[in-house]
Amino acid sequence: MKIQIKNGYDFSYITDNSQELAIDTAFLSTKLNDRYLDEVRKVDFAKILSAKEVLRILKINDNIKIIGITGTNGKTTTAACIYSLLLDLNKKVAMQGTRGFYINEKQVKKKSLTTPTALETISNIKDAINEECEYFITEVSSHAIAQNRIDGLEFALKIFTNVTQDHLDFHKSLENYIQTKSSFFDDDCLKLINKDDTKIRYNKKHCLTYGVENPATYKVLAYSLDEGISAAISKIDKVFEFSSPLHGFFNLYNILAAIGATDMLKAAPLEEICEAVSNFAGVEGRMEIISQKPLIIVDFAHTPDGMEKVMDSLKNKDIVVVFGAGGDRDKNKRAKMGFIASKYAKKIIVTSDNPRSEEPKKIIKDILQGIKNQKVIKVEVDRQKALQEAIKWQKEDEVLLVLGKGDETYQEINGKKIPFDDRVIIRNLMINRIK
Repeated sequence: MKIQIKNGYDFSYITDNSQELAIDTAFLSTKLNDRYLDEVRKVDFAKILSAKEVLRILKINDNIKIIGITGTNGKTTTAACIYSLLLDLNKKVAMQGTRGFYINEKQVKKKSLTTPTALETISNIKDAINEECEYFITEVSSHAIAQNRIDGLEFALKIFTNVTQDHLDFHKSLENYIQTKSSFFDDDCLKLINKDDTKIRYNKKHCLTYGVENPATYKVLAYSLDEGISAAISKIDKVFEFSSPLHGFFNLYNILAAIGATDMLKAAPLEEICEAVSNFAGVEGRMEIISQKPLIIVDFAHTPDGMEKVMDSLKNKDIVVVFGAGGDRDKNKRAKMGFIASKYAKKIIVTSDNPRSEEPKKIIKDILQGIKNQKVIKVEVDRQKALQEAIKWQKEDEVLLVLGKGDETYQEINGKKIPFDDRVIIRNLMINRIK
């Protein structure tokens, strides 16, 4: 892609694609395209820029407050909750992440990478500034940190949700993964850290914390998870209350992080922020209720920790779970996911997720190694048939959890993205069931 800049330079555009290089177009050098740098240098008129230089040219860091959120789970919901709170408080705000790019309640771009390329992020921030946004919220993936996709951005606030096993296919070890996440918090930037997750390392300067179990700046004093979430929280010597239609203990953390972040940004008094929480209805594909009777819920959980958080939130119900694991990704988590499913579910159907180039039966075999009691298991490689089987198997008083894909609208098989949406298929199956 390329972006246009104002006059005052001997070029009018900036690109990160060497094939788009031209006399009026400068080249943004990044870690992802540095293999083309020698080729670019051979061009007489080539102008090579770093991300910091591009940000300075566009005056990005001077004109907007950037909020970055990283963690294994909770990034999307926490980002969306902050976005919702700021909008309700009459602020102009933009947000990019797994769900796409949004400016002031309007979706500008559809889903892409959790954190886009450096140039696309710069372009999105530029668009947000043009729309007079005061805040820009971005999910920050471990890949983006490792690949320097956020280089040069000056964050007004950095937020940490949690860290558990994920992406070991890329990072090779859990310690490397933790180190990558931790490096995001090395600087003196204002930070909000989950005090109940002890694995992250961070610079304590300009750092506030939130937590349920441990002493923290924003501390949950009491809570209820019946019919949504209600809680009393303290900040120093003052107590505030909020209520939310969201479900699950893990969402208590997400909401608490969003409340703390909005307060740290000085967007409004904390009491007003807590009042606005009830307006946030959650994120598509995250604990999304597809049917009330019988209860069917779709969630994006695709890691052992993510699965445990979702299933633990429904531990007082009899659970039927449908899940698989992605191909060409961390294989070590598959048996662990099987173990978590067997720990909470009364009935289990193991199926395909996004097998990519792997053989689905091999992925399923890896999952089954974590399940000791295989009497309550069904295996169905075809995900649509698995959903159909699960709906037949589910009793009226049981909850059906469909995990792994959330609001994804495709299955990735052998390099092709085939249209597939758990939610659409379930609704169609329920209509046919009623008929």
